[in-house]
Amino acid sequence: MTQNIQFPLTIYYDASCPLCASEMHTIKETDFEDKLILVDCSNQTFNEPEFCPTTKEVMMERIHAQDAAGNWIKGVDVFAAAYGAAGFNGLAAFWGSKIFKPVLSRAYPLIADNRHWLSKTPLPYLLNSALRFCAPKH
Repeated sequence: MTQNIQFPLTIYYDASCPLCASEMHTIKETDFEDKLILVDCSNQTFNEPEFCPTTKEVMMERIHAQDAAGNWIKGVDVFAAAYGAAGFNGLAAFWGSKIFKPVLSRAYPLIADNRHWLSKTPLPYLLNSALRFCAPKH
């Protein structure tokens, strides 16, 4: 599914979550071709975009994205597309893998539901450090 993404890809994420914000901003730093647009859906002034298939409340529960053709994706498909767009090809392949995607699809809701608690651990720092270490160079 993610191989048919038309860029730019607009990603709706919870910027009030340190774990989410850290990951998305680190990915965006390596988006040298400006394929990604980040939108904070936790902002009080945020309203669902026109023709959005869901509500702000649902968008706050799970990551969503819309490509330039108007197609919507959510969950692990967003991570596969975002990592690929930013040049993290190995991570994109991991998130989109036929082998790992079923496991990640089950694990992601557990992480998303506990993201604010997980943000109080060293996880955001460790994730950010790992991404920076693996970041593609421009």
